[in-house]
Amino acid sequence: MAGGTGVARVELFHFSAPLPATFRPSWIPGFPQNENRATLLRVLTEDGVEGWSAGPAIGRERRGLGDLLGPYLVGEDATDIAMVQQRLREMSYLGWRNWWIEPAFWDIKGKLEGEPVWRMLGGEPRDGGTVDVYASTGEVRSPEYRVREIEQRHAEGFGAIKIRVHEDEAADEAQVRAAGEACRERGMLLGVDANQAWRVAAIADAPLWDLERAKRFADVCAEVGVAWIEEPLPMDDWEAQAALTEYSSVQIAGGELHTGAYPELAMMVERRCYDVFQPDAIFTGGIDQTARLARLCRKHGLTYTPHTWTNGVGFAVNLQLYAAFGGAKPLEFPYDPPGWLPEGRDAMLAEPFTHERGRLRVPDGPGLGFEISKQALRRFAKRFFVMDRKRLAVFALRDRGLNAAREMNETKSARLAAERAAATPSGDRAQEPSRPC
Repeated sequence: MAGGTGVARVELFHFSAPLPATFRPSWIPGFPQNENRATLLRVLTEDGVEGWSAGPAIGRERRGLGDLLGPYLVGEDATDIAMVQQRLREMSYLGWRNWWIEPAFWDIKGKLEGEPVWRMLGGEPRDGGTVDVYASTGEVRSPEYRVREIEQRHAEGFGAIKIRVHEDEAADEAQVRAAGEACRERGMLLGVDANQAWRVAAIADAPLWDLERAKRFADVCAEVGVAWIEEPLPMDDWEAQAALTEYSSVQIAGGELHTGAYPELAMMVERRCYDVFQPDAIFTGGIDQTARLARLCRKHGLTYTPHTWTNGVGFAVNLQLYAAFGGAKPLEFPYDPPGWLPEGRDAMLAEPFTHERGRLRVPDGPGLGFEISKQALRRFAKRFFVMDRKRLAVFALRDRGLNAAREMNETKSARLAAERAAATPSGDRAQEPSRPC
């Protein structure tokens, strides 16, 4: 562990900010959403550098996460991404897949190196520091509404829009045909998301597509000039995905929520399950594994572009990856007035991400390129966990007892000392005493 880059403090917050209007996500039929909820993570190093990340939340389902997360990370080197990846992998053995935690450490690493994450990943500045974005809707609408919506997005400068279909076959077809004609008249690209990869029917029933229905839908999309179809089949039906991708003249896209991360998605690349892979780093292995997947797509001649529909922090994380590896397709910009607007989506940020005539500026500041709003933290967040060295010692005594706590502390201190010695040139700090965990 190098100097002051050790993790000194870990904090978790429940975040819940009101939306400007009720939002009804297509992916959870029957679920009116009036708040933007997330779990916020703050990691602080010994030298006072902080990193942030966030995972979307339905409620307070992560309230027990801290007792597992804190002891795993306090005392570790915050710049060691491989270590973070390994700790999160170890946590996943117990059922916790929390890849959204990892970007906080890239945030720290970038701030220490004075570079944006996209540049650390090998990205180069382009197009005056801006990228094209498309308007990504989240609700199922009527054909008539879609025509008015497309007219409005065109007036705002968007060159592409994605709509949601999640009803019966006739209604889905009618919506796509109306949207296709409206986009064609205005020279806009049209994408369609079927939300079949991760079907949620806990509140209301949800459509369930098979390969034959997906093929019929692909034929309709081809007729009306749709540019891409997202997730028209279950996320683990790899054989059907590959068959549909081979069959369809419209590009098939997916891969946003594969928490098996790189190994699973790499297998899907090899099988050519999709033409366009759109992993979301919040779910798909953090920045490190998602970057590996983007490089693999490039090697196989497939398109990479990220899914970004979580919250402002998730958007910022995936924007960094897009700036490094994307560009063949516009970046997803979650935007569905009146319920889902930048001020609600990005409520935790000091400045929301906004577009200007369908283009968005890529942050060039160090780390992930955002600041958490202190006002939003005071109004909408409640800290439910904090861990530092002193608290860790008390926690270990209470949870394990004196003898076990002492043994664990000695073992971990010896490992950290060995890691420091291995990473330090001979003689530089060989005699530095190990620190208590």
